[in-house]
Amino acid sequence: MSKLSRFGVSMEEEFLGRFDAYMRRKGYKNRSEAIRDLIRGVFVAQEWQANERVAGALLVVYDHHRRDLVENLLGIQHGAQEHIVSTQHIHLDHHNCLEIIVVRGRARRIQDLYDRIQALKGIKHTSLSMATTGSKIL
Repeated sequence: MSKLSRFGVSMEEEFLGRFDAYMRRKGYKNRSEAIRDLIRGVFVAQEWQANERVAGALLVVYDHHRRDLVENLLGIQHGAQEHIVSTQHIHLDHHNCLEIIVVRGRARRIQDLYDRIQALKGIKHTSLSMATTGSKIL
C-alpha cells in the first residue's frame, strides 16, 4: 500500500458546507475519501483526453424490430472486435432493448465507436461511461 501524505485545504465555509452535504449524500465516511474520488475522476478524464488505453461501457437503447438498425449496429460491433470485450443484450419490453457494450482500447477509438453507434438512425438513447484500466491510478 502507498504511503499516505496529509495536507490542508482552505475554502470558504459555504463552499465547504456544500461539499460536506455532497459527501453525506454520496455516503462518504470522511472528506479524504470524497476528495480522493474526485481527484481520481480528474485522472480518468485526463487519460481519455491523452488518448491512453482506457476501458468503459457503452449503453444503447433501441427498437430491435428495426431490422436495418440491428444490422447496422451489429456491423459496427463486428468491425470493432479488437475493442469490444463483452456485450449484454437486455429486453426492456416488447420493442426496446438495452445493449451494454464493454470496451477497452485507445480513447479516441472508443469515442469513435461510440459516435458511430450514437449516430445510427433509430437509436433512442446512448451513453458512454468512461473508465480507466487502472494501470495509472492508485
